[in-house]
Parts: sequence; C-alpha cells; structure tokens
Amino acid sequence: MASKQQGQVKKWQDDKGFGFIETENGDSLFFHINEFKARRRPDVGEQVVFTLGRDNQGRMQAKDVQELSFVQQKMAKKNQQIRQRNHKRSAQAEFEAGQKKRLFLGAGFYGVLILLAVMDKLNWLVVGWYAALGIITYAMYAKDKAAAQSGNWRTPESTLHLLSILGGWVGALIAQTYLRHKSQKPEFRVTYYLTVVINMAGLLFVLAGGGLEALKGLLDSLV
Repeated sequence: MASKQQGQVKKWQDDKGFGFIETENGDSLFFHINEFKARRRPDVGEQVVFTLGRDNQGRMQAKDVQELSFVQQKMAKKNQQIRQRNHKRSAQAEFEAGQKKRLFLGAGFYGVLILLAVMDKLNWLVVGWYAALGIITYAMYAKDKAAAQSGNWRTPESTLHLLSILGGWVGALIAQTYLRHKSQKPEFRVTYYLTVVINMAGLLFVLAGGGLEALKGLLDSLV
C-alpha cells in the first residue's frame, strides 16, 4: 500500500481540470480532477493528502488526492471508535472480574455459615434463613428491574434495603452485579453497605450468644 504524503495545492486550472501540488520537499506534482476525491473543485492553497503514482507515460503525479481536514476528521473518528471499543472491552473485563469477586464473596459467606452450622455454633435454620432471603431478595431486584424497563409499579428502595438487613444482602449483591440494577446510584450503594454492616452486627450478636434463644424461637415459629 502506497504511503500518504502531504502537500498544498499550488496551482489549479479549472478550465482544463488539472493543477499542481507542492510537496513538503518543494517538488511540484501534477494531479487531475479525477484524482481529487472531494465533491467539489480544489482550492488554491488548501492542504491535501495524496499518494505518488505515474501516468501512462511514466511521469510522476499525485493520485488519490484528499482534503487534509477530511482525512484528519476521518482519523479522529476512527481513533475515537478505537478508544470507545477499548473502553468497552476494559469495562467488560472489569465487570466480569467484579462478577467473580462478588460471586466468590457470596459463596464464601454461605460457606462460612454452613461451616458454623456443622460445628454446632449456628443453627441450621439460620443458614436456611440466609439462603431463602438471598433468593427472595434477588427475585425482588429482578422484578424491580423488569418493572423499571416496562414502566410498571416499582419496588420501594426501603423494601430492598429491609430485605438486605434481614439477611438477603448476598442476593442483593449478586443482583446488583449480574442484573446491573441499583449499582450506579451512590446513595443507594451507601445505604446498601450500611444494611450489610447492620446484618453482620446482628449475626455476630447471635454468634456471641446474645438473643440466640429468641432467634431460635422466632425461626421455630416461622417453620
């Protein structure tokens, strides 16, 4: 592929349909109107980009003559598209990495609960409670996103936060990640993290023995 060169239209004879381009080296190159790619006539003094070629008699001339501004705009647009594509790829890679981390966090939390139950330090009903609330909370997020897309009645954010406080924060975390719902609002995210702290504080209180019998009674009454 011939390399592009830059020059300036030095002379143009409109009645004859040809002119001359002065290259950056000071050479003068002939070019014909058929080689000018813009949908207009060339202007004397304008900057152009071209490739070197020869006519039927072997004489050097300019080929594929284009406006420099047009080429620059085209290159800028192409570079912007490349940047956008790279940004999307980077964002997708970060999103996929975040998915794995959040999934690992959720699985790890449930794993700890199961381990505590196996060691008789936590009632299996508590494990079941967290699992059920996680599923319910994920389903509520999915329902709310579907409602947002269709314009139907939305689930109040206070309801979603209450579910997280009660133990469904893992389901909320996974929903925010995989459904990409409620993941961009800073206020919601801050409140969500607060619900996680409150829930974990309650779990630690239960593990420490405080209110354990009351919790068992509540769970037994539910089942």
